[in-house]
Amino acid sequence: MNKISGYKTATTALILFSGAVLYGTAWADTSVWEVRSDSNSLYLGGTVHLLRPTDYPLPEEFEQAYQASSEIYLETDISSMNDLSVQAQLLQQLTYQDERSLKTVLSNEAYTALSDYTEKIGMPLMIMEKFKPGMVVSALQLLEFQRIGFTPQGVDTYFNTRAIGDAKTLGQLETVQEQIGFLAAMGEGNESEFILLSLRDLAETNTVMEDMITAWRTGDNDSLAELFVTEMRAETPDLYDSLLRQRNLKWIPQIERMLRDADKEFVLVGAAHLVGEDGLLQLLQAKGYGVRQL
Repeated sequence: MNKISGYKTATTALILFSGAVLYGTAWADTSVWEVRSDSNSLYLGGTVHLLRPTDYPLPEEFEQAYQASSEIYLETDISSMNDLSVQAQLLQQLTYQDERSLKTVLSNEAYTALSDYTEKIGMPLMIMEKFKPGMVVSALQLLEFQRIGFTPQGVDTYFNTRAIGDAKTLGQLETVQEQIGFLAAMGEGNESEFILLSLRDLAETNTVMEDMITAWRTGDNDSLAELFVTEMRAETPDLYDSLLRQRNLKWIPQIERMLRDADKEFVLVGAAHLVGEDGLLQLLQAKGYGVRQL
């Protein structure tokens, strides 16, 4: 599964933005955990943001945690993504608003490779000329995901809809604006390398997604760490730091506040956020909280 680099860094944003491991430990069976303090507990679930209809029903541990919880916390407010004002912010932040364009920020090699790829899939590059690299890669990957049968109806969307219908309290760990900012910054400063690595690995999308879904469903923590942490940290450390590590550190105080109240929360975040030495589970364990895999 040693295929991470550009594809994994960008795909982490798409599939795991919006599997758990105490690094090097090979527990198995589920991607849902119970986190316990001296007096309270909550559930922490690793999610995949894009799934196929055949990936349902979800592992039963997700339903168990959902039924036992009165509050559902997601990475961000999914419902607001349909707001026109949010879509306008997305377009503004993910496109160049000055004289820059893909032609000016990419090397000749990267620009030619991108042009060849978009021509092959029948999408003229001029349509994306003002897109920032994060937006370009996101658009191309979403097209590829759709081609192989994946839709945005993933774990987060599923439980967002369920929670609204069941009148459960919905909360978020970060704002939509923060998530847009993370996506806009992807590849910033190394745009050409980011595009080239992403194009290289687009052809492996189907295989990688199959590996990821299998690892997520079975709680294969070592594979999840290999897929979404190890090489990303080594090859694109800045992106790893901003996309995973820093966000995890910001979420820990929020999770600790939840553990101090009497409500039962089910916190759902992209599976990569639970994985590795900078993952939420490792950080929580280091603070003395108990973690138990369901």
